[in-house]
Amino acid sequence: MKVIKPVLSIIRNKYLVASIAFFVWMMFFDRNDFFEQRERRQHLYKLQESKEYFTNEIQKERKFSQELKNNPAVIEKIAREKYLMKRDNEDLFIIQPAEEN
Repeated sequence: MKVIKPVLSIIRNKYLVASIAFFVWMMFFDRNDFFEQRERRQHLYKLQESKEYFTNEIQKERKFSQELKNNPAVIEKIAREKYLMKRDNEDLFIIQPAEEN
């Protein structure tokens, strides 16, 4: 009987019961519950990382674009490496690595 009276007095406190019910509702049943918030936060971190990556890539590409516009040696290097172009008095040998089985 001594244990039941304190428990009943806690249960009868309508502010405590309302607070606990509100907390449980917000943690598990609401549209923006705790788990959804955590998932969105992780997605935000991934988006921020990808933004940083693509910002760095854009800077690299802009620098490369400026070099292509201003430096004919870079244009020749790209033509030789990527498009396998050669000068008139040159021979071109293409060596491909052996495939592993």
